[in-house]
Amino acid sequence: MYTLVLEASTAAGSVALLRDSIVRQSRAVAMGASRADTMFPAVIEMLGAEGIEASAIGEVVCGEGPGSFTSLRIAGAIAKGIAQANAVPLFAIPSLLLAAAAHETAGAYLVHADALRGERYAMPVHLDDDGVVHADGPVVRVTNDAIGQLAGARDRLSVLTAVDADEDAVVQPFAAHLEQIANWRALGTVDLAQWEPAYGRLAEAQVKWEAAHAQTVDAALAKARDA
Repeated sequence: MYTLVLEASTAAGSVALLRDSIVRQSRAVAMGASRADTMFPAVIEMLGAEGIEASAIGEVVCGEGPGSFTSLRIAGAIAKGIAQANAVPLFAIPSLLLAAAAHETAGAYLVHADALRGERYAMPVHLDDDGVVHADGPVVRVTNDAIGQLAGARDRLSVLTAVDADEDAVVQPFAAHLEQIANWRALGTVDLAQWEPAYGRLAEAQVKWEAAHAQTVDAALAKARDA
């Protein structure tokens, strides 16, 4: 069975194609609001290189964020579209967990990524001696200054936010490291009709609109429906 994995929480996105838990194809893809969609073409390229059609995909895994609003929406749309078309399950995996799975040294870590506005997303994890990563708690959003206190005795593991990054950061592509996550299927499938990525915060455009109009988008939509 083929598993398609998509991850786009940062500008350094990735896709991977696994067969029976073995990585057959993987690609790094540059994401971002100012870029054309490179994720779907990368998926098509992988399928072609493997010599299969999209109908051969038996399950889809998507990094659920939090992270870049635009990039996560692209990955989420591709994931939901293929899962629905093939009538196969869609699994949503915390993106920070996928990032941690790319690390190779055993130990306890606080994996964290830029959340903008002076904040970071963070998640406690540990890697065992076999390189398998385990979640030790949920994803949280904290100020930059609070990262050290939150980490405590854990080593801090910074996630790449761009394709070009320093060598001390986590190495891409994260999507290819799905099988390093302990019991990832136990996280469960999502409802295709209801699921959306965990963006972590409102889109910048929505924040600006709500500030300019002194009301939330939801309130404006409710007023429009009642009019």
